[in-house]
Amino acid sequence: MSRVQLALNVGDLDAAVDFYTKLFRTAPAKVKPGYANFAIAEPPLKLVLIAGAGTPGSLNHLGVEVGSVGEVSEATARLKNDGLIERVEEATTCCFALQDKVWTTDPDGAPWEVYTVLADADVMLPPDSTCCAPAGQEELCCGPTAS
Repeated sequence: MSRVQLALNVGDLDAAVDFYTKLFRTAPAKVKPGYANFAIAEPPLKLVLIAGAGTPGSLNHLGVEVGSVGEVSEATARLKNDGLIERVEEATTCCFALQDKVWTTDPDGAPWEVYTVLADADVMLPPDSTCCAPAGQEELCCGPTAS
């Protein structure tokens, strides 16, 4: 199963979680310090809320969550063939998950990732990491880390 991901910067995580729980009639799938995500069945959406990164209410990044490493590899090959690939990350920790992903950016500068979650992680980013956003847009996904 694939679904679109929308990652938003928020000013008040608790208020945002409360709002989106009511809006989509579903509880968050994961809540961590400065971070929450919802796996919404209808409409199929992965909604990610990131506190402390960027202007509240602004777009952090977009993505397509896929079900397997093979699907990430297929997207990587397709994006490379189309001249759209920016960076590939394998077994990277980002947003409290171990992921394989490929990044691209749309013509207006919106970052997109195609990714799969390999496992849960205990930190937003690894201690030796600066960010998991596309190159040149590090301010987008550098939210707080868990300690």
